[in-house]
Amino acid sequence: MKTHRPLLALAISAGLLAGCTKDAAPPATAAEADAFVARVNETFRQTNPESASAQWLASTYINSDSQLIAAKAQERSLAQLKAFVEEARRFDGLELKPETARAIQLLKLATAMPAPKDPAKLAELTQIATRMEGMYGAGTYCSDPDDPGTCKQIGELSSVLATSRDYDAQLEAWAGWHTISVPMRDDYRRFVELVNEGARELGFADAGEMWRAGYDMDPADFRDETDRLWGQVKPLYEQLHCYVRGQLEEKYGEKGSVDGKIPAHLTGNMWAQQWGNLWDVLEPYKGVGSLDVSSRLKAQRDGEYNRLLASLGRAATAADQVELGRQADLAIAKAMNERAEDFYVSLGMPRLPESFYQRSQFIKPRDRDVVCHASAWDLNYQGDVRIKMCIEPTEDEFTTIYHELGHIYYYLAYNHLPPIFQSGAHDGFHEAIGDTIVLAMTPRYLSSIGLVDAPAQSREALINAQLKLALDKVAFLPFGLLIDRWRWGVFDGSIRPEDYNKAWWELRARYQGVAPAGERGEDFFDPGAKYHVPGNTPYTRYFLSHILQFQFYRALCEASGHTGPLHECSYYGSKEAGEKYWAMMAKGQSQPWQQTLKELTGGEQMDASAILDYFAPLQAWLEEQNRGKTCGW
Repeated sequence: MKTHRPLLALAISAGLLAGCTKDAAPPATAAEADAFVARVNETFRQTNPESASAQWLASTYINSDSQLIAAKAQERSLAQLKAFVEEARRFDGLELKPETARAIQLLKLATAMPAPKDPAKLAELTQIATRMEGMYGAGTYCSDPDDPGTCKQIGELSSVLATSRDYDAQLEAWAGWHTISVPMRDDYRRFVELVNEGARELGFADAGEMWRAGYDMDPADFRDETDRLWGQVKPLYEQLHCYVRGQLEEKYGEKGSVDGKIPAHLTGNMWAQQWGNLWDVLEPYKGVGSLDVSSRLKAQRDGEYNRLLASLGRAATAADQVELGRQADLAIAKAMNERAEDFYVSLGMPRLPESFYQRSQFIKPRDRDVVCHASAWDLNYQGDVRIKMCIEPTEDEFTTIYHELGHIYYYLAYNHLPPIFQSGAHDGFHEAIGDTIVLAMTPRYLSSIGLVDAPAQSREALINAQLKLALDKVAFLPFGLLIDRWRWGVFDGSIRPEDYNKAWWELRARYQGVAPAGERGEDFFDPGAKYHVPGNTPYTRYFLSHILQFQFYRALCEASGHTGPLHECSYYGSKEAGEKYWAMMAKGQSQPWQQTLKELTGGEQMDASAILDYFAPLQAWLEEQNRGKTCGW
């Protein structure tokens, strides 16, 4: 606040004197704009480590002290950013060097949480944001409030959905987790008021328009662009939905659907965003081309535990068993990271710094609450990169590591740029980097690293593999779109606070064809049960990433010299593909994303045709399976 107030006072004084010609400040120059941008970049380099460390502590040591420190650090950062944005107005209308003009525009869009000028409101905003994230991280459901032994957090409740096929047990776990967001509702309403005020002060109609302005195109055109992309992939999603709903109805009878929609708690995922955990129900050709990666990973973890137990040299006590179990958990978590790192290194990218393995959070600590939601961090713009996860030896966690390392390698690739340009070409790029690598984790690749049997060459094995991936990639697409559709409505006022939950489920039904098993009135706040809402992370980036990753994948396959069906390509070990990918990542946000996309793929438009090419065999098979059924909802 000490920095913010003098800058605001200077701005007010300049405004008061503007009417007096003899006292008016001299007009700004392009050279001053260049110097301003250089000063901003240097300030970010100096201040980011403290702010990032405070946020790291708040996520890995959840308590009132760490939340206070994080809130204050965020308050200072937002105040500094706000002051810089105000100062940048001096250069409006000047003819500037392209890189200077771009830096100033990106500065105005540098936060998803635009803060009001009022210092009291700024402090209130950061406190609310930190409190909501803390509520989510510490969220717990107790089936018996008087018995702590019945209390479960997100990992345990998600495990019920993933592994249980007991309808009532799944419903209880789903409904239990959705109780943790109820106390957030009033905070979120006030949060929206504050960020909208901050966005309006920057010249935007609301925070949603500000978010949409970050894509090198008109905000209204961006909304239309996402509609166009969804239109490309919707027919494939509808076929997948039809097949999955039919299988659930076969297993659960009339409970397997709700008015033609899929019950949210039966998808194997807390948010019905990915359906891969239903593989035991949905697998078309049982055991053909075994893809049970989780069993192999768990066997490796248990093998490490048994090795540690044998090396103990005496009978293990209960405490020994717990400690050795922790050591085995950490060992497999690091081994999974090392395996993922190996893929990137095979492309010619550098090894991760040793500090990555020393400072990352790989498993859930026993002695404190943490935010287990996986995330990648760059704490100083200079290579202090980390991931924060609570890794379990499962296929989902394994591919998540490959995804998170995509962020890490993107950080490393553009660390040479000024801080303002250290971001993805747009935020969908950042999310697509690692998933492009995941697409190259073909059955043949997984077999080569010992996680599945040698792949069978048959149509049945192909359909199994494609369906398994589609339950992740294709099932996600409408979910990736609807969360920000809800927030854009909340921000612009078309969704009122008294209709938060009603609008949420209307969008879930419209886009996903998913519904709750019972009534979800306004005494609930179901959007808050998804981390990115209380965490205020824009979500359209994930939808775009699912489009882009297939575009990137096709381009890298071409660079590697792959011929044949797209779905058979793995460019593991291709230095040509790696060189092209690293060159794209190294551009960061220094130029419009259309130019960056063209340099990799040859085109300037996001395009979902690569998804349709990839899943062409599956779509034909789904249409066969669904023939005669009434699809849609």
